[in-house]
Amino acid sequence: MTDSALDPEDRKIVTLARSARARNGVPEGAAVRDDTGRTYVAGTVALDSLQLSALQTAVAMAVASGAKSLEAAAVVTAAETVSVADRAAVRDLGGASTPVLLAGPDGVVRGTVTAG
Repeated sequence: MTDSALDPEDRKIVTLARSARARNGVPEGAAVRDDTGRTYVAGTVALDSLQLSALQTAVAMAVASGAKSLEAAAVVTAAETVSVADRAAVRDLGGASTPVLLAGPDGVVRGTVTAG
């Protein structure tokens, strides 16, 4: 997928996710956009007592801030796929048809899947 094919709002969440990954030095960065256009950005949480992927953390931040639904999500990672657990977190808040953009560490979107 080329950058020019991305909606500007989707490009924004990919950029935010990439920035979170780089800024925090974590394996993944993620961002979600709620149904009002607000964005929530997070990185991987790796504590002895708590393990959350970046996407799970971004969804949790959206929920904690009162979001009722999601329009889209993005994760920047070296992984080749979006995990089942990450898709489930997005689906729980956004529904099965919510798009999840998967981008590499360079910020290039490699594909889009639905949360479903």
